[in-house]
Amino acid sequence: MPHISVKLYPGRSEQQKVQLAEQIVKDVVSILECGEESVSVAIEEIKPGDWAEQVYKPDILNHSKKLYKQPGYNPFQ
Repeated sequence: MPHISVKLYPGRSEQQKVQLAEQIVKDVVSILECGEESVSVAIEEIKPGDWAEQVYKPDILNHSKKLYKQPGYNPFQ
């Protein structure tokens, strides 16, 4: 039952978000060999001014050992 949470800056169209979710589901189904009905995708828009405190610090910095892809930036430097 994979659930994928995507956090991004505002500004993408609804069509882009739907397309992203659909592609994520296709890849998850293909790679994890599970049914499409078991996959869920959430998209949350975070304002750029809130990114460091609401995303980078709690989700990236504090959980770096869980990341399979590290970002190439640090908003605190």
